Amino acid sequence: MTSMTYQVTGMTCEHCVRAVTEEIEGLGGVSAVAVALVPGGESVVTVTSDAPLITEAVAAALDEAGAYYLAGDTEGGAANTVIAAPARTLPLV
Repeated sequence: MTSMTYQVTGMTCEHCVRAVTEEIEGLGGVSAVAVALVPGGESVVTVTSDAPLITEAVAAALDEAGAYYLAGDTEGGAANTVIAAPARTLPLV
C-alpha cells in the first residue's frame, strides 16, 4: 500500500470534498481518500492505493469533479509540476 499527499486548490466546502473524494475513489487501486479542507486555499488530499497513482490520472479526476487543480497546475500541465510526495509507504502484507 502507498499513501500519497496532494495539495489541491479550488475546494471551498463539503460538497467539494465529496465530489473530489468520489472521483479519486473511482481510480483503480484506490482504497481510501482523506481530505483536510482549507476553504479557498490549498486543501490536503491523502490517497491510499495499491500502487502509486499517475499524477495525470489524479489531475483528470479533479477536473471531472469540478474546477479543482493540483497546486501549481492551473493550466492542466500536471506532468510538468512536482505536486505530490509520498506521505509514507507501507509494506505489502
